[in-house]
Amino acid sequence: MTQKAVKKPQIVEKKGLAKELFATENLLYWLLLFVPISIVLELQHAPKIWIFATSSLAILPLAGMMGKATEHLSAKFGEGVGGLLNATFGNAAEMIIAIMMLREGLYEVVKASITGSIIGNVLLVLGLSIFAGGIKFDTQRFNRTAASAGTTLLCLSAIGLVVPAIFHFLNQGSLSSSSIRTTEQELSFEIAVVLFISYILSLLFSLKTHKHLYSGSGEDEEEHTHGWSKKRSIGMLLVATALVALMSEFLVGAIEETGKQLHLSETFIGVILVAIIGNAAEHSTAILVAMKNKMDLAFNIAVGSSLQIALFVAPVLLFISYLFDRPMNLLFTPFEVLSVVLSVLILNMVASDGESNWLEGVMMLAVYTIIAMAFYFLP
Repeated sequence: MTQKAVKKPQIVEKKGLAKELFATENLLYWLLLFVPISIVLELQHAPKIWIFATSSLAILPLAGMMGKATEHLSAKFGEGVGGLLNATFGNAAEMIIAIMMLREGLYEVVKASITGSIIGNVLLVLGLSIFAGGIKFDTQRFNRTAASAGTTLLCLSAIGLVVPAIFHFLNQGSLSSSSIRTTEQELSFEIAVVLFISYILSLLFSLKTHKHLYSGSGEDEEEHTHGWSKKRSIGMLLVATALVALMSEFLVGAIEETGKQLHLSETFIGVILVAIIGNAAEHSTAILVAMKNKMDLAFNIAVGSSLQIALFVAPVLLFISYLFDRPMNLLFTPFEVLSVVLSVLILNMVASDGESNWLEGVMMLAVYTIIAMAFYFLP
């Protein structure tokens, strides 16, 4: 009897440990095993497709670590500095990947990844969140005013993509090619400045003048940021950032060869694969909070990430590109522009009534699937 009484708590303790290790939020960190695997494969000059796959999987948990460390620092330093940290590191994994691609001259893949992040967060992330939450709850509600502000800012970003494309189309044949390129570059730079200023003002709106509209996420932040010191958060952020930079270099070096082996265009790799890899951590968080009936937070994560990409990351990448041989412009392909415009339109329809159900999530996922298939077959 005594031996059984001693063994029972040990069994319970082991079950508790196993439950913690395999909890939904911790499963992502098992992928950290692919960090050393990627390094070994790179040193052994393994086939590029294996390096691409393992480095992609390694970036997923590292991006999650960066996001979590940023949340903790935001809670420690307060809302003002927290907003700046979120703007800087919220999409840091994707920005690092993009900078590596800029260095290698893969400008079209960079622009494709920007497009993919916008449509991926709007249609895939929010669509999955609405669907997953709608399965558990008949109707989920969110703040219409905050949602409207987000969709309006995304309309601004869509305009920022449409105008250079229209300008390019209207000026074909009327000026010399070198003159058009110079003018388009100047226009892109000026539009990037406008988008960047708009993002800074949107932070002022959400963190200062109208922060009450976004107060629904406060409870969740308190829940996830308890127990991390500044030192630990900064250390985690620095280590994760360095490893993401290393994995991104492996990833970018394998993109071209992987695309050839899998018969995938660089545009598809940028729009679909790189975009999903860079934002995977935020994807999982949005879906989990939606299943807890916190649609305000899920909406803010998905749309907020798209806004960061369109109004912050894209302009910053353009500014950084001036450090390399050839500066990047904001001239996207017609289908990329159309995809963003369609994404913003369906988002506006879903957000207009301030409530959602699982069928709306299915429709957003259907639109994303159709666009993804079109990019797959695009030459």
